[in-house]
Amino acid sequence: MDGEEKKKVNFLSAEDFEPALIPPMTIPDPDDKKPEDWDDRAKISDPDAVKPDDWDEDAPMEIEDEEAVKPEGWLDDEPEEIDDPEASKPEDWDDDEDGEWEAPKIDNPKCETAPGCGEWKRPMKSNPAYKGKWHAPLIDNPNYKGIWKPQEIPNPNYFEVDEVNFEPVAAVGIEIWTMQDGILFDNILITGEEKIAESYRETTWKPKFEVEKEKQKAEDAAAAAAASVSDGLAGFKKTVFDLLYKIADIPFLSAYKVKLIELIGKGERQPNLTIGILVSVVVVIFTVFFKIIFGGKKQAQVTRKTTNEGVAETSSNQESTGEKEEENEKEDAAAGPRRRSARREN
Repeated sequence: MDGEEKKKVNFLSAEDFEPALIPPMTIPDPDDKKPEDWDDRAKISDPDAVKPDDWDEDAPMEIEDEEAVKPEGWLDDEPEEIDDPEASKPEDWDDDEDGEWEAPKIDNPKCETAPGCGEWKRPMKSNPAYKGKWHAPLIDNPNYKGIWKPQEIPNPNYFEVDEVNFEPVAAVGIEIWTMQDGILFDNILITGEEKIAESYRETTWKPKFEVEKEKQKAEDAAAAAAASVSDGLAGFKKTVFDLLYKIADIPFLSAYKVKLIELIGKGERQPNLTIGILVSVVVVIFTVFFKIIFGGKKQAQVTRKTTNEGVAETSSNQESTGEKEEENEKEDAAAGPRRRSARREN
């Protein structure tokens, strides 16, 4: 449709179709057999080659590094893993059914600060004397006769066609193997006239192609812009996280360093939580900073104030209680002795 020829085939050619519509003039002789003395090896091993005396086929590929030295502080008597001291045997564990219970293994904490634990072994290095299995070099085969093929004989089924009569072609079938659906094919024209194809190209295909071409350019430009923004955000994000890691190393935040690094790492691994984690880190930093500057003095003043207020309030309450008791005694003295109520006995 676009006026460019990508592939050209001939219905009558045996090179374009298998099997061909018209049989070939000759075919391989089915009764012809390869001679026993036919040598089709282009290269052979040099029969005169001899393995060198210094060629050791048994030499290993790697050997121990004799120059290696055990690092200072290596803990030979400490295993790399130990039983979890905090693990306990489950209450419902049955030794008869579940077998002997064993505590789970954890990394030996002593090995975290040491260069290594357990038996030290020299590291391996490539063996300079290693050569592998010896093989004789290849040379051209003096008896090479080429790739054998059976002789061609006349095809008894061959026939000639003076004029080819095809049924009218009204459709095109396209068969592909794919794991993706939604594939569409268009711009298919069946015609035997070049002028008809040119007319369709100029009036139908080309206008549509130009519109789709401009649309594709706009989509590519939008994708490039989005990629540029994404790359810019990625660079900005890296800069922010690098700064946060440096902040976490500030001495006055040493008590919170582990937690801060954990939060920062979580923000890097989970982009959907980045904003929330950044806010959390900033809050933690400013909280610690605020406590260092204002926390201690303000707490002391509040404590003293509270203590003084408590003492004053207690003294005031005691004075008020004493005054009320004196007033009650005066009232009782002025009223005289109270009349006793008669007790009725049944």
